[in-house]
Amino acid sequence: MNQEVRKDPPDRAVSELARRQHGVVGRAQLAALGLSLAEIDGRVRRSRLHRVHQGVYAVGHLALTRNGRFMAAVLACGDGAALSHFSAAVLWRILDDRGQSIHVTAEKERKCRGAVVHQAPLEGERLLRFGIVVTTPARTIVDLADVVQRRRTLERAIDEAEYLRLDWSEAAPRHGRKGSGLLSSVLAVHEPGSTRTRSELEEQFLAFCDRHRFPRPEVNVVIEGYLCDFVWREQRLVVETDGRRAHGTARARQRDPIRDADLQIAGWRVMRITSVRLFREPDAVADQLKRLLKPAPGAPAAPHQR
Repeated sequence: MNQEVRKDPPDRAVSELARRQHGVVGRAQLAALGLSLAEIDGRVRRSRLHRVHQGVYAVGHLALTRNGRFMAAVLACGDGAALSHFSAAVLWRILDDRGQSIHVTAEKERKCRGAVVHQAPLEGERLLRFGIVVTTPARTIVDLADVVQRRRTLERAIDEAEYLRLDWSEAAPRHGRKGSGLLSSVLAVHEPGSTRTRSELEEQFLAFCDRHRFPRPEVNVVIEGYLCDFVWREQRLVVETDGRRAHGTARARQRDPIRDADLQIAGWRVMRITSVRLFREPDAVADQLKRLLKPAPGAPAAPHQR
């Protein structure tokens, strides 16, 4: 006797698709799973599907993760679209998520409420990461150069891409792009990975050095077996930025003097700067650092890097 082949209910397929797509599905995808337009609308009315963008729904609830919001925006922009600019940088983990608007690049003109949509060709410059279509690391850096407000932001993205060993080798200035001049300038003078900071305090100190036009130090390099925050080799100077989390513990208070003594015995001068002092007494810190960085008589001055 022939037995009828039993199919999984459509809702099971919808749930599985949503699981792979960070909780969101597209209307065309639902239709491809066998749901009629009337069935889709019925699920919306019964709050089993929640509209996120036109033709894109969250399944079961609207408590989407960051990647769920990224996925929804890409789906809303249609075939060929990809997460891009700041959002791609966050997904690749080369920039921090600071609540920037979601950016998507689409090959055709699109509108997506709550997202910034760029129109541009992306042939060969899309990859899949965490199930989300995203611009390649190289294209992401090219796009970032168009929209960053600070040169340092682009340097930081490049440093992190280098540290993570992402392939950003195709990142190069492109004729007609707004950020071509900035990208060209950064690539000409910035050594990738040379200023990768590990904390916001370190980033603030590097900006402090730039404001006062001090020569750029090496960042997070090993000296005498110790990982040092900032190093000026010519002046044999090490600067440690002491945040409360890393240096406010009893263990750190015991460890830091031993570390400093070892460096001093090896001929290095060590300056420690707390976060409180950096923000409350910046002029005094700058004056001390200026004197420490003053070249010895007859020694050539270190070049200033921008």
